[in-house]
Amino acid sequence: MNIISYPDLSSRPHSLTVERVMENSIDVLYEAWTKRFGDWFAAPGSVIMKAEVNSVFFFETHFEDKRHPHYGRFLKLEHNQLVEITWFTSGSKTETVVTVEFSTNESGAAVIRLTHAGFSDELSRDQHEQAWPMVLEQLDRRMKELA
Repeated sequence: MNIISYPDLSSRPHSLTVERVMENSIDVLYEAWTKRFGDWFAAPGSVIMKAEVNSVFFFETHFEDKRHPHYGRFLKLEHNQLVEITWFTSGSKTETVVTVEFSTNESGAAVIRLTHAGFSDELSRDQHEQAWPMVLEQLDRRMKELA
């Protein structure tokens, strides 16, 4: 039996939640978060990822001619319902937790609710709160283009 070690977020109480109605199906969106990071988020060829609880992953992004490595671990996986991962970047310098919940709204459209917890200060949280909606928009657009 594997022990899943959750980060202690008690001294880092700042978190954010963003929600977006998506054009893609939940199947496509779940797969994007577990198997296709290189198609929408990560720099091509940089992803090392196996979607299993307690498995580690790595990828990098390139922004403004700089390399940004991202590391983490899968904490929970519930097929087409939930992905929970730790999230560590050189910018944050601490292990945070990203929880992505998949559902449908009253009209049947897929909805992503993303919670990012464990920020040590409001500035870092606020920067991520501005970035995540753009990331989710990019996810929806790229997966639609690749369909």
